[in-house]
Amino acid sequence: MKRTLYTADHEAYRETVREFLRREVEPHKEQWDRDRWIDRGVFARAAKAGIYALQIGEEYGGAAESDYRYRMVVCEETARINALSFNTTISLQDDLVLHYLLDLTDDEQKRRWLPGFAAGDIIGALAMTEPGAGSDLRGIKTSARRDGDNWILNGQKTFISSGIMADLVVVAAQTDPEAGSRGFSLFVVEADTPGFERGRKLDKIGLPAQDTAELFFSDAIVPHSNLLGEEGKGLPYLMSHLPRERLGVTAKAFAVTRAIHEKTVEYCRDRKAFGGSLTDLQHVRFELAEMKTEIDIVEAYVDKSVHAYNAGELTPIDAAEGKWFVSELQKRVIDRCLQLHGGYGYMTEYDVGRAYVDTRVQTIYGGTTEIMKEIIGRDLVAPRG
Repeated sequence: MKRTLYTADHEAYRETVREFLRREVEPHKEQWDRDRWIDRGVFARAAKAGIYALQIGEEYGGAAESDYRYRMVVCEETARINALSFNTTISLQDDLVLHYLLDLTDDEQKRRWLPGFAAGDIIGALAMTEPGAGSDLRGIKTSARRDGDNWILNGQKTFISSGIMADLVVVAAQTDPEAGSRGFSLFVVEADTPGFERGRKLDKIGLPAQDTAELFFSDAIVPHSNLLGEEGKGLPYLMSHLPRERLGVTAKAFAVTRAIHEKTVEYCRDRKAFGGSLTDLQHVRFELAEMKTEIDIVEAYVDKSVHAYNAGELTPIDAAEGKWFVSELQKRVIDRCLQLHGGYGYMTEYDVGRAYVDTRVQTIYGGTTEIMKEIIGRDLVAPRG
């Protein structure tokens, strides 16, 4: 069926994205993976080309464009060239950090940080996860106590995407141990903050160019002017921004799944075995047909989710359903695509092999599949009326 998500403006934007990726990303992505580091300069060039941070207002150097379909185009085109570390870093900016800054900052904070984001000169990170607190945000132990015009932060964060590269980090900390869920707040910790140190750049099995780090706060001095939003509302802020984060995971999962399936169909057409192409074998055709059907059906939910988000109607339940189902489909489809490649699929020179390890984290970050099901299940049995 004809896809109706995009307009002519989105397709024109797609050409802009393709040209940027062809020139600035595709020639370098393998070297970035070997270096375990993305050249920072590419983000300034990406911002200038309008590849991300479109939502920022014109007064701060942005385009004031909130239509998520432009973000979908970037997901699809980066998936097409298998530049997943780059896309994850862009998604971290667009789908996580930037929306905290857009939604929760006062005018003075906007003037301080948004122009740098719009120019690609500031890279952000979001620090929630700790060694003993992952999906259970109420288990956060990093603390912040008021000291005159400052806050004193102590604690540790781990698995923080872009933690090494980040110029500023949105940190969740406990500010009142007696207040339960109302005892957490968010702070913007800047790179030169006294008492803030970065630990190891963690060695992951996938997404090698996308840096992931440990962060440490030892009597870190954060000015009160860096409090994000209101004191005590940290957990509600985190929860209210999860639908956008999970839509971002869903978008990447869908785009990569479609791209790898298409590459696998092409491979099977060209690969000769038993006197003909692999696609001459009924089993191979059935495998490809089954995967295509699943991807096409999921496309309808993804597109509907994008429309719902644009309309301000994407609920946490909607986002959780898309996040777990599409990321699990991605894991299953890419595994089957690798199998159809045979030994070549296990080689990093083939996109399917790199995608196999790069996308494994999709069912974990942004909330595990199990947590997504728990969210949906609790809503099902919650009292109505």
